[in-house]
Amino acid sequence: MPNYLNNKWIRGVLPALFIHLSIGSVYAFSLLSKPIADYIGRTQSSVQFAFSLAIFFLGTSAAFGGNIVEKNIRRSSLLSMFFFISGLIITGISVYLKSLLGVYIGYGCIMGIGLGIGYLTPVKTLMLWFSEHRGLATGIAVCSFGFGSALATPIINKLITTLPVYQVFWGLAGVYALPMLLSHWLIRKPHVAVAHSESNDFKLKELLKNPTFICIWLMVYINIGCGLAVIPNAVSILSSYNVGKVALTVGIMGIFNGAGRLIFSAVSDKFPKREVIYYLIFTLSFIACIIGMIFKTCLPITLVVVSACYGAGFSCLPSLLSDRFGMNNISKIHGWSLTAWALAGLTGNQMANLINGKTGSYTPVFIVISALYLIGLFISLRIKEKN
Repeated sequence: MPNYLNNKWIRGVLPALFIHLSIGSVYAFSLLSKPIADYIGRTQSSVQFAFSLAIFFLGTSAAFGGNIVEKNIRRSSLLSMFFFISGLIITGISVYLKSLLGVYIGYGCIMGIGLGIGYLTPVKTLMLWFSEHRGLATGIAVCSFGFGSALATPIINKLITTLPVYQVFWGLAGVYALPMLLSHWLIRKPHVAVAHSESNDFKLKELLKNPTFICIWLMVYINIGCGLAVIPNAVSILSSYNVGKVALTVGIMGIFNGAGRLIFSAVSDKFPKREVIYYLIFTLSFIACIIGMIFKTCLPITLVVVSACYGAGFSCLPSLLSDRFGMNNISKIHGWSLTAWALAGLTGNQMANLINGKTGSYTPVFIVISALYLIGLFISLRIKEKN
């Protein structure tokens, strides 16, 4: 490739957009869960568990895949494409065979591994290319992951009106194979950073005992778990309180989920203590929940704020970790911090459904997550200045 194309936009930003816009389509699974359930003769809730599995395997594969990302960024991009595309293909075959277990394996496990490796792959590369603006760099990648469902929605709607549901997954595999292959071909680290980035001094036991890492892990878990307690239930929450403009609110939530990732991470570059952003995330989320509980007509605002802060927590995480632990092993450390996402994916929404099922109201759900946001704020104040 000519030298004028070896720059941060071609080698860093473009591959990040290709990868994260592709794998971010996982958030559009709700469009497919009912057609799958109808086709294979299962309940929609049982099919939706495939999404929870995908998020669980995203977090766990990110933890174990961090070493691959550190050693060889192009290998990790190729592995991500292989698992993501093959997971879609296997899901289509499983739906055709009317096998719910196959859907769990294909979409939840195999594709979930592709999500985890793909999520990590461009993050450190971008931080190396944008060394003076690491928050903005990670915001670019994670923002595109948030917008992935917006891009996937019209594609899925078009495919699902013209093809049997099992063929939709094969169509999606074809649609996303090209951009992921292009990202594999384009992505590179800056030459000056390659030797520096391949450090072998990472010790997992020390990391898991580190008070700062534990605090950050808990903050991530709380923010994601609380977000997943209300965001997937937005329609039910608004309907149960007879709040109008449901479709409009859900659309705005999606926009702010993506925009919050970019805006908060870019703003974080302005602060010498990047954890200030997490003070803001937990404070805004807490206040929004309290206002929503007191004034039910303000619930759309509550959901939009929670969505923005939910997305912001993802984008501000890598740069915060790099501030506290350095850049040498950031992909490994970032990967292990995402196990919080894996656990939150299995517990957040289930917590809300359990509480609502027992009480018949979402008000106790907001009481619980408000308390959790306060705990998250307290934890963020306990982060040490420097490791």
